[in-house]
Amino acid sequence: MTTAPAALPGPLGRWVAGARPRTLAAAAVPVVVGTAVGWWVRSGSPAGVRPVGAASPVIWWRALDALLVALALQIGTNYANDYSDGVRGADRGRVGPLRLVASGAASPAAVRAAALCCFAVAGVAGLALAAATSWWLVPIGAACVAAGWLYTGGPRPYGYLGMGEAFVFVFFGAVATVGSAYVQAGRFGLWWACVPVGLAATALLEANNLRDVGGDAAAGKRTLAVRVGPRRARWLYVGSLGGIAAGVVAVGVARPLALLGLGALALGVRPARAVLAGASGRDLLPVLGRTGQLQVAVGLLLALGILL
Repeated sequence: MTTAPAALPGPLGRWVAGARPRTLAAAAVPVVVGTAVGWWVRSGSPAGVRPVGAASPVIWWRALDALLVALALQIGTNYANDYSDGVRGADRGRVGPLRLVASGAASPAAVRAAALCCFAVAGVAGLALAAATSWWLVPIGAACVAAGWLYTGGPRPYGYLGMGEAFVFVFFGAVATVGSAYVQAGRFGLWWACVPVGLAATALLEANNLRDVGGDAAAGKRTLAVRVGPRRARWLYVGSLGGIAAGVVAVGVARPLALLGLGALALGVRPARAVLAGASGRDLLPVLGRTGQLQVAVGLLLALGILL
């Protein structure tokens, strides 16, 4: 007896599914935390002086523009990965969200065009922030686009070389968080708030790569989980959760109420237990969901603590 293949969503639904909405928290969280940091840096300036033209502690158009940049980059990266993995054949039989190219839901050319359109939106929105703050944001934005495309694209995709976690920490932690703070304050401060944010995004990728370790190995995709093996990959995931806690404590030294973020780590107990118990394949889908919830909760509580 054979199982009928799952029906594909409608034309719009398949593009929404292909954008992988559950990954968008990884883009939004650093903007929220970075905006909170920027508010704190600006409000702590000498004599409470605000930059010219600032009518409120948060420059809302910059915060929303930074969010648009982050979301467009994330969706563009998801489409770019779908395109590159699809044409390489690395997505065959993969567990998880719909893959547009591998499933035949969209042509490779259409998915590539969608990725480039998203990167273009991020570029235009980023230019507005650069014009208002610093033109140094332009090469940084270009590096973000390149990182999104080259994760699984190009002749030597770094996602296939076990470097995905490092790049996720850099771009979804340091660049996105510190950058969002900079466009608010015009200077740097409390930069280490990017550590728990980046490690939360890293933990999400580690859970994803652990789920796909068998298929990735067969497809020649040498993620970090494939390189170190499933047993060590499980401890890398748990270690990232521990690093989040340490990062929140470090932020709490400057902003004690940021320790509220530690409360979110209760959400990490069940996924950590499942990972250490040997969950694999589809059994790791709940781990991914709970890790995403942890990421959002840590970000919101950390931002709240910084603001208070």
